[in-house]
Amino acid sequence: MEVDGEIEVADHQTQRSGDGEQRTPGVLMTNMLLLFLNISLLALGNAGGPLLLRLYYLQGGSRIWFTSLLLTGGWPIMLIPLVVSYFQRRRRRRSSTKVFLIGRRLFMAAAFVGVILGLDNFMYAYGLSKLPVSTASLIMSTQLMFNAVFAFLVVKQRFSPFSINSLFLLTLGAVVLGLHSSSDMPATESRSKYILGFFITLGSAALYGVMLPLLQLAYTKSENHNTYTHVIEVQTVMSISATAFSAIGMAVNNDFQAVGREISAFGLGDVKYIVVVVSGAVMWQFFFLGLTGVVSCSSSLLAGVVEAALLPATQILAVIFFHEKFNAGKGIALALSLWGLGSYFYGEKLKMKRQRENPV
Repeated sequence: MEVDGEIEVADHQTQRSGDGEQRTPGVLMTNMLLLFLNISLLALGNAGGPLLLRLYYLQGGSRIWFTSLLLTGGWPIMLIPLVVSYFQRRRRRRSSTKVFLIGRRLFMAAAFVGVILGLDNFMYAYGLSKLPVSTASLIMSTQLMFNAVFAFLVVKQRFSPFSINSLFLLTLGAVVLGLHSSSDMPATESRSKYILGFFITLGSAALYGVMLPLLQLAYTKSENHNTYTHVIEVQTVMSISATAFSAIGMAVNNDFQAVGREISAFGLGDVKYIVVVVSGAVMWQFFFLGLTGVVSCSSSLLAGVVEAALLPATQILAVIFFHEKFNAGKGIALALSLWGLGSYFYGEKLKMKRQRENPV
């Protein structure tokens, strides 16, 4: 099904359309393909973004507001598919058409969530400047717990014993990691700054858990958001809002002047400095576009689960590229995280089986 020449994003939580008619297999297949595409983008950004950001810090980069801006500063690349979409709609209608598809309500919601995202980006960037990638990734896995809590409060998400068990295990994993946090403290960091980075990263996970249900609520309350162009437009508005937030922080902190000096002192050279920051910005756009797409196609809780499921890949890549320590505490925390994820997915499998056996 197409709307204004765009692929429709079906509501993946139900097999019936708003008018009560059964959705066609073609629409469901299209939704599954879009969901797979968004998960792929999310996986690519989730692996590449943190590694490039950590590389920036390891080679002499130190501007927190600048790195928080990089997390969303690659938004201009989203203009390419938006321009293509606009001219496709205009050609098919053979007349003038709207430049933007999202309505005022969804636009304002995306801009508001973008401000929250900007603050969360700063907290995450600060934490990653003090912590190894593997440690920061394990801490961020707790966002699933916060996501679930706020999904229950904001969008009335239902829970099963398996999802509750998953949340308990992920929380326990974070506690274990916190108890063993001093063993992987970088030699260049003081214990106080390391601990501060730990708790700021945990706060980032909590704020992130609030943001996803709010985004899902915005989609639920808005009208005419059923094309993939809407997903890209929402991501673009969020990124512009978050980038503006970070740019103000850069101006207050005099980061614009400091970046010029930082380039010449970068450990890999000025050319590779540009390559690292530009590639990082692109990777984070893939991440947030995939994230927004998963929320639109399914739910904020699924987006959080997919992120947490990608945790082992980030762990392995950090050990391979940065030779980070993988001590017993991290091993236990990772095992608890994987156990928690397995519990969640098993519960979802049973839920889908019951729905097939007892369709509404």
